[in-house]
Amino acid sequence: MLDSNLDLSFHIKEKIREIDFSGLKIGADSSLAFMQENENCAKPLYAIEIPYIIDSTYPKLLTDEWGARNFEALFDLANNTTADIVSIKFNIDEVKLDTELSRIKIFLEELKNKITKPLIFRGANKTIVDKKLLPFLAKHAPKRVIIAFAEENSYEEILPEVIANNHVLVLRTPIDINIAKELNILTTDKGLSPENILIDPDMGGLGYGLDYGYSIIEKIRQAAFDGDTMLNMPIIAFIGEESYRAKEAKTDSFSEQWGDYKERAAMWETAGATAMISAGANIVVLWNPKSIKVLKGLI
Repeated sequence: MLDSNLDLSFHIKEKIREIDFSGLKIGADSSLAFMQENENCAKPLYAIEIPYIIDSTYPKLLTDEWGARNFEALFDLANNTTADIVSIKFNIDEVKLDTELSRIKIFLEELKNKITKPLIFRGANKTIVDKKLLPFLAKHAPKRVIIAFAEENSYEEILPEVIANNHVLVLRTPIDINIAKELNILTTDKGLSPENILIDPDMGGLGYGLDYGYSIIEKIRQAAFDGDTMLNMPIIAFIGEESYRAKEAKTDSFSEQWGDYKERAAMWETAGATAMISAGANIVVLWNPKSIKVLKGLI
């Protein structure tokens, strides 16, 4: 820890924007606070992500860990974890989209009586679906939520309802600082408040892609600390999805020397999360409740 009497003001002119979201403070951190390790150093927030439909995307190990076979039980489980935020991924198929939208509207009405934590509403990661799904979620959300995510080829369709209902919007760009800045500029030019933007640099998973994800977050943060007002928004990283794409986290086919499969899967996700938090991520979105428990003990 650095001597608190030292004048370090020359190190930092700016800080990350602060988003006041359902009682949570997202961002507002500065490199000076970090260097001094003081109480003003922003702490990361943890979101547990659950699927609207439990499908084969989620490995059996994870669904066994959840111990839930339907959304109602899964939502209760998420509400009762130590997570700061609950993220719901609406993994809807394009063929069933129109039918599901009418069901989702009823579901969102029912959700009003079950909400105990701030929410992220996440799309299907399919551009055709999300152009229709995300505006619908933004319009019918029972309260202010984080909408995830808009990209360069979908933001124009998603923005109007997000702006009209004062939601926070995640903007995803493919591990490129210049494209991230460009999308922030394009959306603010169309009326989205910079205080309602989260940057998603589309991090790579643990392994070959991790270095790229870590480096781009560092570059974005440094640009913000150097005074770039179009890159000083808080950063969100969807760790769970990236981690469980790796065979090391979803299969038990490895040698016994790799250790217990269940522990390895949780550690894989935790390792990815700690790296992104170290780089400067303000929110990490995880799939395994064990990971959140471990991370809150570490940080």
